[in-house]
Amino acid sequence: MRLNGKTAIITGGASGMGRSTAMKFLDEGASVLIADFNAETGAETLAEATSRGHGERVRFIATDVAKEADIEAMIQTAIDAFGQLDIVFNNAGVGGAIGPLVETTVESWDYTMDVLAKGVFLGIKHAARVMIEQGIGGSIINTASIAGLSGDSGPLVYSAAKAAVINMSKSAAVELAPAKIRVNAICPGLIATPLAAGSKLDQARERYATAQPWPEYGDGEHIAGAALFLASDDSRFVTGEHIVVDGGLSAAGPELSKRFPQTSARDSKVSGITKGSTGEAAELTRLD
Repeated sequence: MRLNGKTAIITGGASGMGRSTAMKFLDEGASVLIADFNAETGAETLAEATSRGHGERVRFIATDVAKEADIEAMIQTAIDAFGQLDIVFNNAGVGGAIGPLVETTVESWDYTMDVLAKGVFLGIKHAARVMIEQGIGGSIINTASIAGLSGDSGPLVYSAAKAAVINMSKSAAVELAPAKIRVNAICPGLIATPLAAGSKLDQARERYATAQPWPEYGDGEHIAGAALFLASDDSRFVTGEHIVVDGGLSAAGPELSKRFPQTSARDSKVSGITKGSTGEAAELTRLD
């Protein structure tokens, strides 16, 4: 097992890509602290992990990644429970601000950036502090997106935040390399998860299966596989990288406003904030 004896924290670990990664890490021998805003899905994920025989090596903590005190408590909980910290997967996310640029509020911008960019910064900061003190290195993995690689690959504020995550990962990798702490990002494409699709998961799978060159829809397991590689010693000479996991979508040129015109800011009839799988309702206003 590639993660035997390792301790990992996964934010946004109670659903979608995070849950898939938590199960894979547990199957590979790691002890895992699942951190998520949504306590209900957190309890469900904990129950699933326990049913698979991992009860001794898994914990859950309700966490708002945009609050530094919550991140500090999360890190300390992992150390108290498992004795050390080897891997942090800063994966928590929301859809955030949607709608036309000229209708986007500062509040929508702040909420999106707080979760997607500040949350990653705080995760890197406090993981690095502990890993430096331990003196045994570690792996920090951040969820970015193909939306951070080009225009027209996602909503404007979301895309800006994900671009920040990619650059933050590179900068942190350089700074933390002397301590043998690797920092990398994963850039998912269209992944059928509750965050991306809400309650219409089956419909999303059908649409996503034909949205990129690879003839299958993106699944949380695909991201979990990349995360396992970056968490394990298989990638011990890989740092400062962003790994694209998108079935060839960005290679073909996303042009998502053409593929999914109903979600394009150019044609949008709504503006506001979506909150993914946090359990909180979206805040949307119709523009017509």
